[in-house]
Amino acid sequence: MTVPPDPALDLEDVVIGLGLIAGPANVVMQLARPGVGHGVVESKVDSGNVFLHPVKRARTTLTYLAVATLGTPEEKEHFRRGVNRAHAQVHSDASSPVEYNAFDTDLQLWVAACLYKGVEDIYTALGRGLTEAETEFLYRESAVLGTTLQVKSEMWPSDRAAFEKYWNASLDKVSMDDVVRGYLHRLITLKFMPQVVSVPFGPLNKFVTTGFLPQRFRDEMRLPWTGKHQRRFDRLMALNAAFVRALPPMLRKFPYNLALWDLRRRVKNGKPLV
Repeated sequence: MTVPPDPALDLEDVVIGLGLIAGPANVVMQLARPGVGHGVVESKVDSGNVFLHPVKRARTTLTYLAVATLGTPEEKEHFRRGVNRAHAQVHSDASSPVEYNAFDTDLQLWVAACLYKGVEDIYTALGRGLTEAETEFLYRESAVLGTTLQVKSEMWPSDRAAFEKYWNASLDKVSMDDVVRGYLHRLITLKFMPQVVSVPFGPLNKFVTTGFLPQRFRDEMRLPWTGKHQRRFDRLMALNAAFVRALPPMLRKFPYNLALWDLRRRVKNGKPLV
């Protein structure tokens, strides 16, 4: 039986800017499906390539999350059209080891499912524990992470228990080859950034990324993780959670609120959104 929503929780409550530290782990999860992984690695849309345009890629991803969770229906539609123009160029060809198409709603549902798992994990790590009612409410509201693009609302599993069945079944489709794994290792060690950033912060980012990954994905990435690692990770998250709880709402949501402001500015001035 579906648990009624808890009015104490709103979707905006779980928008935590510091949660972006879990972003690379979420990318790993998304790209663990071969169609998504090779779609990203082989994409000919250079403007969305994190190794060529890291700032623009980060802005687009951040804006998508901001508009999906905080934006109006009109803003979602504006962003959907922008993303669709880019996605129209992303599809497999004769040289691709797997077939893929950026408009594949099954793959888009997987990406949305990963984003939801990330939201839930981040809020648990950096916010507070969720009640059963809050979990169900957050889950239903998170359907926008897929429906903002091509995922139909009826494709989103009906409740959190149905989602768990979908998620566990989907893990059977997770598989990485050396091409995707190598791309992701470069990503999580910040090789797309200048050495002044990647050298000191790459190892930390790799550690945090590994900590946020479920074991199934650590295995695919061949990332070791021990009890000692977990204890260090838990201490770090406890410190971050205390910091987040002390922030006023505006700073807690930063930089999502900034990304939404930038989207509105771009729409008003007729500038491209993606």
